[in-house]
Amino acid sequence: MIPGSGRCHYHPDRTGLGICVECRNVICLECTTQFEGINRCARCLEKRLASTRGAGDRREWSAGNLFWALASIAVLFGGVYGVARLVAA
Repeated sequence: MIPGSGRCHYHPDRTGLGICVECRNVICLECTTQFEGINRCARCLEKRLASTRGAGDRREWSAGNLFWALASIAVLFGGVYGVARLVAA
């Protein structure tokens, strides 16, 4: 985009400098933020960052998770019990 060929979507009194690759709105220098080497407006950048933060959410326990947790505890206690019997003998 040629500087000065449009007006900022968020600041109509300012000259547009580029176009946000997400929402395709014209944005000024103040609104332009480079993320991953690409210009994005503040709203789209916040959406992108929020989507990356949500990836680490904790999941609910499933039946398989519960089974493996109980199996691990059983193996742990079995090992402790076995060692205790060897020491006592």
